Amino acid sequence: MTQNKISISSIKIKKKQGFFSYLKNSLLKTSRNISKEIINIFSNKNIIDEKLFNSLTKTLITADVGLKTTKKIINLVSKYAKKKNLKSSFLLYDYIKQEMLNILIPVERPLIIKNKKPFIILIIGVNGVGKTTTIGKLAYYFYKKNKSVLLASGDTFRAGADKQLTFWSNKSHSCIISNCKNKDSASVIFDAFYKAKNKNIDILIADTAGRLHNNLNLIEELKKIIRVIKKINNQSPDEIMLILDANIGQNSINQLKVFHDSIGVTGITITKIDGTAKGGIIFSLANEFGIPIRYIGSGEKITNLHSFNAKDFINAIFYKN
Repeated sequence: MTQNKISISSIKIKKKQGFFSYLKNSLLKTSRNISKEIINIFSNKNIIDEKLFNSLTKTLITADVGLKTTKKIINLVSKYAKKKNLKSSFLLYDYIKQEMLNILIPVERPLIIKNKKPFIILIIGVNGVGKTTTIGKLAYYFYKKNKSVLLASGDTFRAGADKQLTFWSNKSHSCIISNCKNKDSASVIFDAFYKAKNKNIDILIADTAGRLHNNLNLIEELKKIIRVIKKINNQSPDEIMLILDANIGQNSINQLKVFHDSIGVTGITITKIDGTAKGGIIFSLANEFGIPIRYIGSGEKITNLHSFNAKDFINAIFYKN
């Protein structure tokens, strides 16, 4: 019995270490951009003065932390230094790390799959952010948790969208409702809901067409989809998940604002975190909106999607080689 407990504990530790290694490698560019510069600022025993705070401001802005969030961090660090009467900058390193963690902790809220069938996840976002790939990864993530999944091919605009989703359906061991009759998106999702209901499927993940956040016609189509879901489900989708590309930096703020104001975003997944040195955008998203960050992902590998963990994220950014 004791040996079994040790084995299970060892597996959990290995998984934790494996995830941290993945995160550390994925955030290598961001880490170099933020941590390396902050270490240089704070580890050289610089005098705490205006010049030091200007250097810190430049580092955070360059990493796409954003002006509003940067000002908040600088203000907190400045007050702390005065309160503690600190003279040497290296004493501030752990404090700034903790304050950046404090910004992320409120948005570390995992997606809880409620005991209702089907649990509906509506996927939204602009073109090119990795929506379809994320759907495949999500489906596989839930499959590994012994959940049955049905995908709804609701992207009726993009050529090849149906074929791509079918590919991910096969890889993720999930079922799919294809758009073979050229129906509109709401009709596809309507059919998918009743198929999921009849087959007692746990989770329905609905794809939608990529749309610019400033394209009012396509935003209206999303509203129509939500109205249809409300009618057949007696409530809004259980999760309206916005997919954001980490590479687009501050434009993520604009996208989230419009989508959230228009239809109400309940969760965020951030993709392509391995391809940017500006991963600091996550702090702006957390600070300005407080919407849960459900998952982070990178690459095409189906297993490269993980629940967001604030402490691991911070430790990966501030990892000292």
